Amino acid sequence: GHRDMEIISYVLDGALEHADSMGTRSVIRPGEVQRMSAGTGVRHSEYNASRQDPVHFLQIWVLPRERNLPPGYEQKRFDDAEKRNALRLVASPDGRDGSVTIHQDVDLHAALVEPGAAVTFTRRPDRHVWLHVARGQVRVNGELLAAGDAVATHDEDTLHIEGAGPAGPAEVLVFDLG
Repeated sequence: GHRDMEIISYVLDGALEHADSMGTRSVIRPGEVQRMSAGTGVRHSEYNASRQDPVHFLQIWVLPRERNLPPGYEQKRFDDAEKRNALRLVASPDGRDGSVTIHQDVDLHAALVEPGAAVTFTRRPDRHVWLHVARGQVRVNGELLAAGDAVATHDEDTLHIEGAGPAGPAEVLVFDLG
């Protein structure tokens, strides 16, 4: 059981089965983003949807901007083409551009950056940025990062993210934090 938490599930490989006390049952697959607001309280479980294949996913926990919100759930699919060598907004406070709605001043972008290609993220004034490499390798402002590495900044105005891995595109998440 959880309360007062925004929980974002992001599947990289396999399938993650979700069930909760709101009556929600779903399977989350690569390309899908799920947001569950625990709010006043919710019980939930996630587990591998397959008995044969592994599941690899990220679960991101964010404190909501206010306590005791009603529990809620949202899940959306974002095609790889939308993220290929581009930053695709997948979560935001207002659900703009088809993103899932998160109850906090956070914009979450996802990108698939191919080797030799690059995307640029420009930090807005008075914001913080957290970049997480979910898979592959990238160079961020010249620094080589691999899967599991991250960068936090509040003073770099621009992050130049270049695909650097030999084995296909890197997958990165960029958090624009208020």
